[in-house]
Parts: sequence; C-alpha cells; structure tokens
Amino acid sequence: MRKNFFNIVLVAIASLALVSCNNAQKMIDGANLINWNCNPEVLEVVAGNINADVTVTFPADYFLPKAILEVTPVLVYEGGEVAGKPFMYQGEKITENYKTVSKANGATIKESVHFGYVPGMEKSQLVARAKVIYGAGEYPFPFDIKIADGANTTYMLVEKDGTFPFAPSGYQAIIPETAEAQIMYLINSADVRNSELKSADIKAWQEALKALENDERREIKGTEVIAYASPDGGVTLNDKLSANREKSASKALKKVAKKLNTGDVTTKASGQDWEGFQALVNASNIEDKELILRVLSMYSDPTVREREIKNMSAVYSTLAKNVLPQLRRARFVTNVEFTNYTVEELAQLVESNIDVLDEPALLEAAANAKDNAAKLAIYKQAIKKFNSDKARVNSAVVYLQEGKDSDAKSVIASADKNCPYVKNLNGVIALRAGKIVEASECFEAAGDFAAAKQNLAVIDILQGRYNDAAKKLAGTKSCNETLAFILTNQLDKASASIKGTCPKCSYKKAIIAARQGKVAEAKAAIEAASKNADLAARAEKDVEFIKVR
Repeated sequence: MRKNFFNIVLVAIASLALVSCNNAQKMIDGANLINWNCNPEVLEVVAGNINADVTVTFPADYFLPKAILEVTPVLVYEGGEVAGKPFMYQGEKITENYKTVSKANGATIKESVHFGYVPGMEKSQLVARAKVIYGAGEYPFPFDIKIADGANTTYMLVEKDGTFPFAPSGYQAIIPETAEAQIMYLINSADVRNSELKSADIKAWQEALKALENDERREIKGTEVIAYASPDGGVTLNDKLSANREKSASKALKKVAKKLNTGDVTTKASGQDWEGFQALVNASNIEDKELILRVLSMYSDPTVREREIKNMSAVYSTLAKNVLPQLRRARFVTNVEFTNYTVEELAQLVESNIDVLDEPALLEAAANAKDNAAKLAIYKQAIKKFNSDKARVNSAVVYLQEGKDSDAKSVIASADKNCPYVKNLNGVIALRAGKIVEASECFEAAGDFAAAKQNLAVIDILQGRYNDAAKKLAGTKSCNETLAFILTNQLDKASASIKGTCPKCSYKKAIIAARQGKVAEAKAAIEAASKNADLAARAEKDVEFIKVR
C-alpha cells in the first residue's frame, strides 16, 4: 500500500509540474504579444545618468491568473552589462504585492529604469530578461527581449577647457590731448581786456603750441573757442552775453595765435555755465554745498535753479564772490592727437629700454610678443613694476592655454579676488579639475562677465540643462553654442552657427544631417570628421548614426 501511495504522489507531482511547465511555456511562447515602448526611443546619457520610462502592455488572454512574471531590465554594452531593479507582475489569483495583470483585460503598466553611465554604454541595448514563476517552478525566457538602443552621449562633446579672455591692455594707439587757455570777463561785459591777452595762462598755451610744431608724435587737429556766461542774471541776458563773448574771444584768438598753428578754428556760445558751476561748487568747501548740489539735481529749468539758489541768501554772497566770476570766460581748447608707439617700437623698447614703458604699454608689448615665454617675461616685469593684476590675469591665461593649471592658479593667488577676470579664471581651474560646484560658484560670482556666462553654460550642459545653456550661448559663435542647439534640437540654428571646417565641426555637421535624415550629407561629414582618430572611433559606436550606417 505504501508503495502504491508513493507512486500516486509521484504521478501527481509530475502531472502538476507538467501543467505548470505547459502554462509557463504558453506565456513564453506568447512573448511576442507583449508590447514594449521606451521613452526616449534611443537611450540618452544626461548628466552621467541613463533614465528612461518603459511602458509594458500585456494583451488580453495572455497573463495566467496563477502566474508571476519577473522582468529584469538589463543594459548590455561593450565590456559588460548591468541589471536594473526587476519589474514584478502577478495574475489575479496571486496574493503577493506585485502589479496585477488581468487575464481578461490585460494591462498597460509604466516603469522607470535608471543606470549610471560607464564608458562603453554609448553602444548598448536595453533588454528585458524574463522568467515565469508558476507553482513551485521558475521558467526563464530563453531569449532577451530588446526594448531600446543606447546610449546617446552627444552632450559629452562639450568643450570643457573653459573660456578665459585676456584682460585688455588699455593701450591707445592714438591718445587725445588738449592744450588749453582761457580769458576772463568782467560781469555783464564781452570786452576782452589787454591784461587777459598777456596772462600766464595764455603764454603757457602759446608755448605749448610752439612745442607742438617740432613734435613728430603729436598733431594738432583744431581749436575750439567756447564762450560762457555765469548762471546769474537770467537766461535771455546770458545767452546774448555768451554770444558776444564768442565774437570777442574769436578776435582775441587771432591776436594771441598769430604765426601759431591752431588748426581749423570752431566757435561756440554755450550760454549759462551750469556744468562749470556744479564742478566748482562740488570742489569747494562752501557751507550748504550739498543743498546747492541737491537743487541742481532736482531742477533742470535754469530760471528755477537761479531762483532757488538766490533764495539761499546766506550762501549766495559767497557764490557771487568766489564761484560766479570764474564762469565769466571763454576757453581756447586746442585738440591734439598723440601717436603712441607702434608694435615694432614696443618690441624694440622691451629689448633696449623697457623702463620707459608704462603698464598699458607693457601689456600691449606682451600681447604682441613672439611666443608665450616672451609674453610671460614681460608680464612678470609688469607685475614687478606696477603690481599689475592685469598682468597676473594674462599670465594665467597663457598658462591655461599651455595646460599648466597649477601655475595659473598660483599666479592669480595674489590678484584682486573681486575682479571678474580672476573669478572666472578660478572657475575655469575648478571646472578642469572636475569641481563643478566650486566652478559654478566662481562663475556666478563673476556676474555679467561674458566669459563666465559661457562657462556656466558648460555646467548647464554637463548637468542636463540644455535650454538654459542654449540661451546663455546664443550669439557666441562657439563650438558649445552649436552643441547646445543640437541638444535642444534647434537644428537650423545649429547648422547656421557652424563656421569652421575642423573635424569637430564636421562631426557636429554629421549629427545635424543624421537627425534631419540627410544620409549622404551625414556620411560625407563623418568622413571629414574621421581625419581625427578619436572622432573616427566615436562615430563607429555613436547611436546618432544608427540610420546612417
């Protein structure tokens, strides 16, 4: 009896196993009925991560009430694979805490997958590995189910060396100068007194014009005669007085400038000299000075100004004695252009007489030096002689161009920390070191500094804020501008922004063409980009070109 009972049990177990196997096999055989949809269709790496939404649709009559389906998303790539968290589904008669799929109606269920990027994943596939759990048995699908291709790494084309302009030298090839004198008038008078024509001011002006005749670097461009009236006595009176002084001053100029080169002479009657009045008051120690200046800022009408100031009876007598007489005048202003040292002359002076060069001249000489070693030597002189922060900044730029980040950091360590050039440079050094948070803080602190704004866009790209990057880079005509337009799928703008013909430019052209479905154009651009070995290797794996190969 025991033997018979044992045999009956074995038969029952075998029958149950056979039923389980047959039911599981039905679900395996019907795998092609399951619909898998991935968003995005091609996986994309964003800020070092691959995230996607997978929508699984089970049709009616597929899922068995007593079955469990375990689906593991796996990213398979060159050099390895990584499994995500399994999706668990159950039939209606299973009491586990999984997502239930009705046999009669099926179900559509949305899942999320996440993988951290590692090199090699740029050529990969997202697959589902499934097994049916039925009764006591587990029945793996003997095949992987492809969900999506991956992974797009186009954002990694971002240029991360940073943007770091030289500080301007401030050097002027032509420097405007003036030689000036003035003649003074008595109150309500337009007559030029003989004493004014012989004043020390006029004599100094005459000597200056004589000296200019033999100065090869200075050229007289013309002389202005500008006549004024003090702002008292009314607008009408002073306009007429200023016009009469213009006439008398013009005649006086001809007398004192006889045989002197003044260039072309122009004349002007400026009326009441409120600008000069404000300057004299501002430079004085007059009581109620701030009140007077406030009146000038509050009122633009000259009549109101004059009335309000005269109402300050205590101070007006001081103004009438010490300020107003200085405004009854005509000025002779001779405009001169000084031609500064040429590039060649600067180079000669660096070698023969560097001490005669001021800070802007040294910076300009360095900017035009023949090589980086010469630039750095001149910047060193500017730092030593003038404690020049501009020279420190520009030295750091040279070091960064050479990839000597530590030297760059060292040379700006003693520069003004509030200088936007310095803040930007510190940000670039941090960016190159992979210190994204520190770099971002430096660039933000630089305010509206254009280079810092471009560098912030690099961080935007690295962190997946492509729209922000595109806004910051618009109009910069940079490689990163083109990339930002590609990443935001503004392909026409991206194409228009490419100006160069280098392999990197060609690679971006290939991406644009591939996205636009221009296969022949994309292939030609890939061929041009493949002159660079690294880009050639990248193109072989780049999912941007799946439809081009």
